[in-house]
Amino acid sequence: MCGNQSTTCYTNWHSGRCSRALNLELLKQQGFDEVNPLPSTHAHNVTVPGAAAAWVDTVSLFGSKKVSLEEILQPAIGLAESGFPVSEVSAYLWSTAAQKLRSPGNKFGADLLISGQPPQHGQLFRNPSLANTFKALSKHGKKGFYEGRIAEAIVQVVQSNGGLLDLTDLSSHMTEEVEPINTLYKGVKVWEIPPNSQGITALMALNMLENYSIREWGHNSSDYVHTVTEILKRSIADCQWYCADRAVVPVPTEELLSKAYSTKQVKQINMERASQSNNHGNPFETGSDTVYFTVVDVHGNACSFINSNYNDFGTGLVPEGCGFPLQNRGYGFSLSSAHPNSLAPGKRPFHTIIPAMATNAETEDLLCSFGVMGGFMQPQGHVQVLLNMVEFEMNPQQALDVPRFYVEYIKKDQKWHLYLEDGFPENIAEDLKTRGHLVHWPITGHDRKLFGRGQIITKGDWWRSSSDISKVWWAGSDPRGDGCALGYCSVKDCY
Repeated sequence: MCGNQSTTCYTNWHSGRCSRALNLELLKQQGFDEVNPLPSTHAHNVTVPGAAAAWVDTVSLFGSKKVSLEEILQPAIGLAESGFPVSEVSAYLWSTAAQKLRSPGNKFGADLLISGQPPQHGQLFRNPSLANTFKALSKHGKKGFYEGRIAEAIVQVVQSNGGLLDLTDLSSHMTEEVEPINTLYKGVKVWEIPPNSQGITALMALNMLENYSIREWGHNSSDYVHTVTEILKRSIADCQWYCADRAVVPVPTEELLSKAYSTKQVKQINMERASQSNNHGNPFETGSDTVYFTVVDVHGNACSFINSNYNDFGTGLVPEGCGFPLQNRGYGFSLSSAHPNSLAPGKRPFHTIIPAMATNAETEDLLCSFGVMGGFMQPQGHVQVLLNMVEFEMNPQQALDVPRFYVEYIKKDQKWHLYLEDGFPENIAEDLKTRGHLVHWPITGHDRKLFGRGQIITKGDWWRSSSDISKVWWAGSDPRGDGCALGYCSVKDCY
């Protein structure tokens, strides 16, 4: 998602499609359906990789006059060839998912290991195959990835593991430019990726939250956590039903984002009791492997950017000589023919990744570019960090530092579970339990990955009632991850 300090946002969307040879009937013949779903690592879950095309098209649309793709990829090529020390959180997550890379039929998974083992914290990791992939992309553009050696390697590993993706699926892939969706929250216009991704979840939640005087509750108080959680349950349930590929099925985006619908939804919330319903609403009745970064240049041009393999290393399948694992985004499909997000040939699945931006509702000036990685935590993280700034006047780093909470519906017991990060006091956890929440507290150590990892860049201190540093860019980086906030410019350029 790209924009600048005086215009609205634009989106370059890379979500890939299901193989045109795959359908529900074939899966049923193979023993897979909504009761017996595909394993998350099955090759059928590999949709057309869209990231490479998105990189090329983003540079073409927004940066080709100033910088080439070859220049952009050169530092990554250097790191892949010469090696880089693996950071602490990355090393831990690598170790928890390394078994995927050792799975039967995955001949080249070892390319992402060192002597068969995941790299340790501080160990130098080299990936010459990935360097060669980047070289092909920088030299030949999209054809260097979607045709020829790399495309053939992708198809070979998918088909040898039971998948159906073919060369035509790859060569016909095109990036889709879409207009982001937005809603207005107390003078701030928040922009998200439209369906088939889950950005609408955050916007529906903000619409409902606008009906409350949130500051009066206090940050992370029992009333605050209870109400935000109950609102998120409703927006998540709606998103999990309605969010699908708009090119294949109609998605009632306008109706879901109407203020009238949000008011109706709010009336169902009981301030004293947690709900366990996971039923989606009807808007017509009203009249865990992701990388996110955000960059703003001296001219105010901003980029909110996210890539993902979905579950850890995705399927874990590594194409020969390519240096990367294939994602399992097809796991986001429903295998029920009655569901709007049901698997179908050439269809895009429900997608979790969502970069975001916020602008001034009156002037359209850029206020901030932000994102929170972490599967289904992403819209929940967007809501929480945005409220931290808008309602509680936290700066970007404070907004990311404070404890977060996460709500998830567990199909096995058909109940909503609420997870509270270390830092919440015991009395808050106990109060929420008395309201009927199934509370898991405290979540500590590396398990805090559940709450995502965010990055924020803001224009000045716009979240305060009186701003006095509006010309200064202010950034924050999540302490739950390995990232950091960096500023680079000359005094002449900056002021």
